[in-house]
Amino acid sequence: METDTRIHKLADDRKLAYAEYGDPEGRPVLMIHGNPGSRLFWGRLPGAPFRPGLRLIVPDRPGVGLSDFGAGRTVADWPDDVESLLNSLDIKRVDVFGASAGGPYALACAWKIPHRLGSVGVFAPMGPLLPDSSEGLVPSLAKRYHVAPQHPRLIRLHRALLALLARWLPSLYAKLIVREFSDVDLDAYVRLDIARWIAPDRREFYRQWGRGVAYDVTIPATWPIPLNEIQLPVYLWQGELDTAVPPSSSRYLARQLPSCRAKFIPDSGHFWIFEHVGEVLDTLLAADPKHES
Repeated sequence: METDTRIHKLADDRKLAYAEYGDPEGRPVLMIHGNPGSRLFWGRLPGAPFRPGLRLIVPDRPGVGLSDFGAGRTVADWPDDVESLLNSLDIKRVDVFGASAGGPYALACAWKIPHRLGSVGVFAPMGPLLPDSSEGLVPSLAKRYHVAPQHPRLIRLHRALLALLARWLPSLYAKLIVREFSDVDLDAYVRLDIARWIAPDRREFYRQWGRGVAYDVTIPATWPIPLNEIQLPVYLWQGELDTAVPPSSSRYLARQLPSCRAKFIPDSGHFWIFEHVGEVLDTLLAADPKHES
């Protein structure tokens, strides 16, 4: 069950919104949503994350849902917000998992606040935009990643239009986004009835008319996280048939991270995580069996 949405006030008066799921006294796991996504996402996902004894803490990333954006801040500043939230909750140590566009945010935590983390996991994490990390990337996405840093207002407008469609014309929005799906993801989208159960999360994601996602699009070409400085083991999962975040991105990250346990999943795409996040969490919990919160 989700708790009521809570608001944590950061030192600079920005708001950080979050929700909690599962056991309030359980082992804390910080779940970082992707793009689209919000604090509602993991609660909408049917059943999979709710292992006994887990306390899932799910914040809205900056510019998403009810979390303030913070002009001039980047993904490299996110760990400061996380540490402030952990302090407010009196949590000394937390496991972290980030999916897709949430991947860089999880990696930023592994780099900047390793003393507060137990285990770290990422699924299909968005990485730097380089020739050897973008092979297989959907051309329309590659173009947006290249253009975004030079034309942020254009990207912001594009995302605002998508937000308008997601809020008021969800059927048209769905038709537009499925064009970028791989065949295996399109099959999962229909089979799991994703459009229906995820709709409230999509509306919350676009509450601020795409401000957060407009920044996300700039991350690959302006990558600020020194991967070689991340000493914590990072568990990585990647579908071999993913086109939203292609396997080349994860292979690049696996090579650059000093301690990476990568698993490439055959015949699977970006939506593999919807049915397997419970297994992912089991792996992260086992990786740090002496965890104390």
